[in-house]
Amino acid sequence: MEEISRKLRKTALYLSHKCKDGNLQSVFSCLDIMWVLYDRVMNWSPEKALDDDRDFFIISKGQATLALYPILIEKGMFNLKDIASEIGNFDSRYCIQTDLTKFSGGIENNAGSLGHGLPFGTGIAYANKIKKSRSNVYVLCGDGELCEGTMWESFIFAGDKHLDNLCVIIDDNDSVKAMVSLNSISEKLRSFNFDTFEVNGHDMNECESILSGIKKMNNGKPKAVIAHTIRGYGSKTMTEHEIWFHKAPNESELVLLNKEVDEF
Repeated sequence: MEEISRKLRKTALYLSHKCKDGNLQSVFSCLDIMWVLYDRVMNWSPEKALDDDRDFFIISKGQATLALYPILIEKGMFNLKDIASEIGNFDSRYCIQTDLTKFSGGIENNAGSLGHGLPFGTGIAYANKIKKSRSNVYVLCGDGELCEGTMWESFIFAGDKHLDNLCVIIDDNDSVKAMVSLNSISEKLRSFNFDTFEVNGHDMNECESILSGIKKMNNGKPKAVIAHTIRGYGSKTMTEHEIWFHKAPNESELVLLNKEVDEF
């Protein structure tokens, strides 16, 4: 695991501890590919956060918002002390699910109810096509969100409108396999006129290669990246114990989890 991966995870742990909340398994499964987007792929920076031609990142799996804050801190958009002093408080700007209304730049969508980020991102991509904008839209979804009807309505629309400026990243961490089989996600999406790609979501170089290549493809097809990930990746305790699906670490657990991240 790269050093930046450890740093981001430890920041997420700290923020979860401060606000006494968080879906850390979900956070740890998507942090690596999110960092690649912000650091190596997207046309985005704090200075461009309101530019019309910026790339957009939509976090549809809002339970992983604690993955987004550490990245935006690292990129200089937000300040760790500000977030740590405020997160989880009543009417805080820094919510456990992103709140677009409280920021001018950096946060692109409201999150909460699953399945809503992709329709929102698809609408942005469609509007940008009409405006002939060069910006791309990246939407991070969870595999569990594929049980939401709004996701499939968006897939149908994006394929029909040839939104090749839209890239849907599906964090496939096997969160729903005990309840329902999704079978071949790639095959389903190809039937909706998507180009599909599969990647190890924890291999940053592999993620960069796939995502950078996709950015150059203007072939009239939206893109879907199925990122194969592990819930809680980076911590032995979190990968082995389902209680970390929704649990914040206390003082002693924070020490243990930080140690595991360092040794992973």
